[in-house]
Amino acid sequence: MPLPATEALHPDANGLDTLSDREALDRLLSGQEAALAAVRGALPDIAAGAAVMAEAIARGRRLVYGGAGSSALMAMADAMELPGTYGISPENLLVLMAGGMPGAPHLPGHVEDDTAEAQRAARLIRDGDALVAVSASGSTPYTVSLAQAARARGARVIALANNAGAPLLEGAEVAIHVTTPPELIAGSTRMGAGTAQKAALNLMSTLMAVRLGHVHDGMMVNVVADNEKLRARAIRIVASIGDVSEDAAEKALQRADGAVKPAALIACGATPDQAGALLSETGQNLRAALARLRHPA
Repeated sequence: MPLPATEALHPDANGLDTLSDREALDRLLSGQEAALAAVRGALPDIAAGAAVMAEAIARGRRLVYGGAGSSALMAMADAMELPGTYGISPENLLVLMAGGMPGAPHLPGHVEDDTAEAQRAARLIRDGDALVAVSASGSTPYTVSLAQAARARGARVIALANNAGAPLLEGAEVAIHVTTPPELIAGSTRMGAGTAQKAALNLMSTLMAVRLGHVHDGMMVNVVADNEKLRARAIRIVASIGDVSEDAAEKALQRADGAVKPAALIACGATPDQAGALLSETGQNLRAALARLRHPA
């Protein structure tokens, strides 16, 4: 029986340990580049996953990220960046990781096989939630069991794996297979497969944010500005959209209690109440709200 791609030997790995530093790094980087290029073939499924994620958030449900080992770390990184970047409430996010969230730089391997823990963790998943289940092999017992239990609880399952025909992909509403080549270090899926997973997750959650109206001309208009860097960014965003000075943008942000979307509308001439009403009428979509402000029916 042939080895799955994530365990197979890469043809360029022969003699890897005999190469110079530069030659070894060049081969390793080429492996990363090939894995990243494989993401392009999965773009239609990534778009489908983003739609499921956006619908869950729009309906007040949660995004649940689940996995084990390095795949879970990729998922956790994506989840933890959503509140600050796109204003997704932490209450609408849940990360389920085999063995729990790491408190030390060590990922025990045996927890990946713990299907009983997966069943217990799945009790936290609610009807209508969207589970993003990630596994390089697509056969990790914890992750497969979690996905099965999530479906039984009425969750919508998005599965991401790097091996074709993986059990994790079976039965998923959205099955994302990123066909990465074998690793230069056989089985070390934190490398090529992990790079591809990170890219796929970033693409999917970013498209979700775009569809939710949290991106306007490449600017993160639902950013939570809770440090000096982000406050300065919020001022630049409002100044750009409203075509006003940074001083005027800062005043608009103050009138909007620091929220970028209403501040942009205020910078364009709306009152705070009018800005709130326009965003409510358009499902928090800034572009649609701006269109109504500039061209009222």
